[in-house]
Amino acid sequence: MILAVYNTMPYLTGCLDSLLAQSIGPDRLRIVAVDDGSTDGGGAELDRYARAHPDTVTVVHQPNSGGPAAPSNRALEAATGRYVYFMGSDDRLGPEALARLVACADEYGSDIVVGKMTGVGGRYVHQALFTESGPSAPDVGLYDSALPFTLSNAKLFRRELVERHGLRFPEDMPVGSDQPFTIEACVRARRISVLADYTYYYALKRRDAGNITYRAGHLDRLRCTARIMDHTAGLIPPGPERDSVLHRHFTWELAKLLQSDFPALAAPVRDRVREGIGALADAYLTDPLRDLLPVRRRVRIELARRGAAEALVRAIEDEERNGPVFALTDDGRARLRCPGFRDPALGLPDRVFEVLGESILPALSSGTELLESAWEQHGDDLALTLAVRTPLTGDTSSAVIRLLPGSLPKSADGPGGRLLPADHEPPPAVGRFTREELPGGTVLRARIPIEARTASLAVRLHVHVAGGWYEIPVRGRGKPMPLARRWRLDDSYRVSARVNAKGRMVVRTGPLFPPRVPWPARVRRRLAALLPGRWFARLSARAKRK
Repeated sequence: MILAVYNTMPYLTGCLDSLLAQSIGPDRLRIVAVDDGSTDGGGAELDRYARAHPDTVTVVHQPNSGGPAAPSNRALEAATGRYVYFMGSDDRLGPEALARLVACADEYGSDIVVGKMTGVGGRYVHQALFTESGPSAPDVGLYDSALPFTLSNAKLFRRELVERHGLRFPEDMPVGSDQPFTIEACVRARRISVLADYTYYYALKRRDAGNITYRAGHLDRLRCTARIMDHTAGLIPPGPERDSVLHRHFTWELAKLLQSDFPALAAPVRDRVREGIGALADAYLTDPLRDLLPVRRRVRIELARRGAAEALVRAIEDEERNGPVFALTDDGRARLRCPGFRDPALGLPDRVFEVLGESILPALSSGTELLESAWEQHGDDLALTLAVRTPLTGDTSSAVIRLLPGSLPKSADGPGGRLLPADHEPPPAVGRFTREELPGGTVLRARIPIEARTASLAVRLHVHVAGGWYEIPVRGRGKPMPLARRWRLDDSYRVSARVNAKGRMVVRTGPLFPPRVPWPARVRRRLAALLPGRWFARLSARAKRK
């Protein structure tokens, strides 16, 4: 075990305890911890554990180096085991982690074994690799899996692989120094295995957000990302394999530099970040790789690449304020409508802005909301009038509002809607609809007749976008609902509108005076509610015999 330690108290104690509790046993475990000039008592804590476990814990003290790379390299020089495992000194392992990882490496001859990781305290850990691999994947490729999105060094490495290729961490990188090491190890490895049958690693986000990843500034992160990408390009020739690894860095590291905090940076810093991202895009962003990026990240990177400083800032600010807005064409294609879209001065092709191979559902769900609602009555005829905002412009002729019975599938609850199956289209539209295009989307106005029946009806938007039909519940939380109303002089009905527990608008109809249930049936219902099932069954059987 290799620990690079700098000011991680009190988490360091929990980390060491989780290592000493490993089921692999102390006779097969050696912990090499390098104190990188800690000032929080971490060095003394390491010495305390070394005194208590002299055959297991080895401690090296050194002046602060500015990052985890130098202490990790010093620990590697002292390592003697068949395998090495790197761990953050504020994280912890599951009790059986090392035993399971080593057993897998021995069984399959793996040079690298990746165990399932999870985040604690809000720490984000990408999960796709562990989902797609299943409980056991003895042979996983770097270029055809989600492995490039799991490039931390928290893995089991065969030490012979590390020493044969002289793998070490670049000590001039304050953040991301584990990625060049991990990427090269994956390129050189004969076999990489993934275990997702157990939680091996718990990655903690400290309460003070003191993890080094969260402390680094934009310029440090840009410089280190450039080093990682250049190192990767030196290992993998141009083509789909290189794209599959660099896909991660355009999607993640570079895209995170162009988020909501970018406009607030000092102008010289913004310029350097934009120019640095543009240079990396010129060097490595191929057209196939660009098409793989989510549309919003793709657009921001291309605006940086074209030097469109003002459009880039406005695109970020507009989206943070209003959410993304998409322009629809008559064939249903969707393009992000933001500064730079069809700007002749920039000359960016429409494909840069087009939704390609990703779901538009999150944007549709978050951008669809009720503006107002009311009843419109003429004699015995009643209709619901609605104004609903959608984040769509252009050809929105497919967008309609429907009142539908039943609930959405449970799988649709999280994203707030669903993409309908390919062989399913919504029923014919009922009512009258008009559309008003605004800068922030389109306001869809609907007049939908209400039927005299007993029903609970969800208010939903249907729209054809990017080749598929989407069904989106209309959110009504925070909006006034029209008052309940009686209509029809003969055989009166009552209609009401409310917002359910999920914040979605629902309309209920039913007879104002329901048919009266005969008193024997009412008694039976009451008894069924009050008596245990077996007693009610006995009474019912006795009544039938009489």
